[in-house]
Amino acid sequence: MKLYYKFVLSYIIFGVAAFAVIATLSTSLTHRYLIQSQSKTLYDEANLIAGNFSDNSEGSTSLETIEPQIKVIGAYLHSQIWVMDKNGTVLADSQGVMSGTNVPAFDPTAGGTKNYMDGDFFGCFDEEVISVCVPITGNYKTLGYVVIHLPMSELTENENQILNIVYITSIIVFLLSLILLIVFDAVIYRPLRRITEGASEFAGGNLKHQISVKSHDEMGYLANTMNLMARDLDEAEGYQHSFIANISHDFRSPLTSIKGYLEAILDGTIPPEKQEQYLSRVIGEVDRLTKLTSSMLTLNTIDSKGLLNRTKFDINRMIKETAQSFEGQCLEKSITFELTFEEESQMVYADFSKIQQVIYNLVDNAIKFSGKDSSIYLSTVQKGEKILTSVKDTGEGIPKKDLKHIFDRFYKSDTSRGKDKKGTGLGLAIVKGIIQSHGENIDVISTEGVGTEFVFSLPNADELEGE
Repeated sequence: MKLYYKFVLSYIIFGVAAFAVIATLSTSLTHRYLIQSQSKTLYDEANLIAGNFSDNSEGSTSLETIEPQIKVIGAYLHSQIWVMDKNGTVLADSQGVMSGTNVPAFDPTAGGTKNYMDGDFFGCFDEEVISVCVPITGNYKTLGYVVIHLPMSELTENENQILNIVYITSIIVFLLSLILLIVFDAVIYRPLRRITEGASEFAGGNLKHQISVKSHDEMGYLANTMNLMARDLDEAEGYQHSFIANISHDFRSPLTSIKGYLEAILDGTIPPEKQEQYLSRVIGEVDRLTKLTSSMLTLNTIDSKGLLNRTKFDINRMIKETAQSFEGQCLEKSITFELTFEEESQMVYADFSKIQQVIYNLVDNAIKFSGKDSSIYLSTVQKGEKILTSVKDTGEGIPKKDLKHIFDRFYKSDTSRGKDKKGTGLGLAIVKGIIQSHGENIDVISTEGVGTEFVFSLPNADELEGE
């Protein structure tokens, strides 16, 4: 059963059950309230009438004057009023029916602690009545009683009128509360149905599907989260295909070369005097495969969130030593290093070997893409609690369309493919992974024809010690 129908069915069951409970409780409470209210009113009236008789010890002389009064009061109260002597004989009746009649079973104490009696009043009525009995006293003696009878049908009629109001009000409230169903349908059910349909589309492999829920509540947040998840999965799937294609290409090319050279040596195509030359090429291709494998293992370590061996070291000294290791390559292209440090020593707190690899990769890239007789600028500067390290070249720069992809694995721009034939396309991905594993950031600024600058941050060890 669909959620919407379950909600509607539950709502109807709840409404019927609530109406039944209201009807039962309101009937009982209203009946009890009316009996208590009416009996009190009748009792007060009976006391007033009895008070008029109490002024005359004999009582009989006042019957002629009191009878018209009890007729008016009885008509007003929709009740029957009796004046009885202490032996149970009706001396006066507001309706003139029971005058002179004796009620042999009359017992004024039959009501007990209540101020009223209910029933047929000792067999005097064919219907149920509420009766109140108040004594008429004189000279400290009980001379008789004033008894007022109210038919239960009168009480039932008033009760039905009140209950009708309660029932009608309950039905109106129930009908108005149907607005909740409309709100539920618009705010919960329809968005939830779109989310469910979207989940089915995603499960079926359609990651391009978008869940169209625009609300700013939990449903909207869930829909946006699922859309984002689908986009990420779609990108991951595309990345996976690209990764497999790239890794296959990067492994296939050197393997094909190695196989070709070795087969040529074995079948005699390459003469003995040239075999050493081609074996050197085979070793070069093997080195390329080794470098690619090593880079992939490095990335896997970073992705697995391997533990960092953080220590305190001088980033300026590391930059100097790394620059010196590129002396041979710089001499070939007449490239010079320009080192600018804000302080002679800048202590950072990071993983020494991994940061050394970051600087090595960035400098290696800068040399590859710098022209002859150019300069590479290396600098450090303190910004608050961070040390910012910059590696800047004066090469051709990175095209804007490629700039957002340079940290992607195996990505090479069209302009770099001809210059970086031995590269794996993983160097900058490794750099970003290492910096992010430290909880820091790396940014790139590049202008075509001007050059490229990479800037990354590391925590200032001196600031950490001061905390």
